Amino acid sequence: MLTAVELVVFLDTTALNVALPQIGRDLGLGEAQLGWVTNAYILAFGGFMLVGGRAADLLGPRRVFMAGLTAFTIASAFAGVADSSEVLVAARVLQGVGAAVMVPAQLALLSVTFTEPAARRAAFGVWSAMGAAGAALGTAVAGPLTDGFGWPSIFFINLPVGVIALAFTPRLLPADPKRAAGASGRLDAPGAVTGTAALLVIGYAIVALADADTRSRAWLLLGVGVALLCAFIVIEARSAHPLMPLRLFRVRELSGAAIVNMLVGAAHVPVFALLAVYLQYVQHYSPTRSGLAVFPVAAVSITISRTLIPPALKRIGARNMLAAGLAAQALAMAWLARIPVDVAYVPDVLPAALLLGVGLPAAFVGVTEPAVNAVDAADTGIAAGIVNTAQRIGSGLGVTAILAIAFTASGGASSDDADSFADGVHVGFISTSALAVLGCLLTLFLLRTSRVEGQSSPEASSSTGDQATPTIAGQDAN
Repeated sequence: MLTAVELVVFLDTTALNVALPQIGRDLGLGEAQLGWVTNAYILAFGGFMLVGGRAADLLGPRRVFMAGLTAFTIASAFAGVADSSEVLVAARVLQGVGAAVMVPAQLALLSVTFTEPAARRAAFGVWSAMGAAGAALGTAVAGPLTDGFGWPSIFFINLPVGVIALAFTPRLLPADPKRAAGASGRLDAPGAVTGTAALLVIGYAIVALADADTRSRAWLLLGVGVALLCAFIVIEARSAHPLMPLRLFRVRELSGAAIVNMLVGAAHVPVFALLAVYLQYVQHYSPTRSGLAVFPVAAVSITISRTLIPPALKRIGARNMLAAGLAAQALAMAWLARIPVDVAYVPDVLPAALLLGVGLPAAFVGVTEPAVNAVDAADTGIAAGIVNTAQRIGSGLGVTAILAIAFTASGGASSDDADSFADGVHVGFISTSALAVLGCLLTLFLLRTSRVEGQSSPEASSSTGDQATPTIAGQDAN
């Protein structure tokens, strides 16, 4: 159930891109307004993640998960019936807030629900695959849905998942610990306001950097966002009950995972945008055909998450899994960097799609599981929030930077100049491959070897003080 909700959350991140032209025609929206239909969700998703993570710790992950899912489901219904840009953008903001609350709570619930190592590996494997599959499926299913049922259908498909998940959550997921029920008063309000404002302003500035008309204002806003971020850190250092305890960054698995996950987002998210642009504008693929071109990413992600990832995680550990996943992504992106002007799908695109289908879930589980499991149970929500916020920031930076690099490398060519346009796309794919390689190297240098079968659990090593085996224990944070 948790993994099905995860698929829908990430599906919404990419599905809208295919439906934007029809939304623009039906609602009479210009390019700038259409951009905010997408950006409103992304900004709210990234901006409220820390608050969502800490709320899961203080109020209980099941309670917070249900609240976020309720908001996400209601917002999806409003988005589907929206008759103006204002209503649609407001619904997208609420969707983003709901997703930001749900994702950290999901990870906290996975940790407390699956305590046996093999079951936990399997659970995190499926969860990670659903995130990767959702990103690919969003592009794949949005075309047929939009062509067959209109753009509201990409929002309405969230409703049955949300309603069913809400109905079964109390029966299937463990109750929140009693100690969390009265903890709402401990929420760090100054930190929540300052931190959320910093992330929202920085996110907006990143989006605005991509537009020449708003670039000068974007740099100013970026400075404001950095100043707010500095104020947030000062507040957290002095707070008795901080939103984001700074002591957590002494846990190498958390701080290292946050850095690497930023690169994971910066590397893989632009790939879908570059490929969609190239296939639709240069190869003249229809939205449906373009979406189906990346469907193998989703199919492979789901398949290997249930077959290969759990035993591989058991055998080689999370760090090596993360490094292998990033290496597979780097190879996929390098393969796409040689994509010809006249594409033959099977030799030119399919191998890269299959490699991404392996690399994305491997990286997602490899970067998430050790970070969440390395901290005390009371901090799993905020740990998940930190790591996922890093990926959202990386995604925004990556899309903005990579598309700008591709445009510059093409000499500003339009899709009518196929050769020059292809040159720009090639440079974009090379850049994403380099980011994945950097993430792989940082994984090997920053993260310690995670436990494999036959080693004691992190909790056990924390209590025994065993120094013979590399650790991922949360005691470093205390």
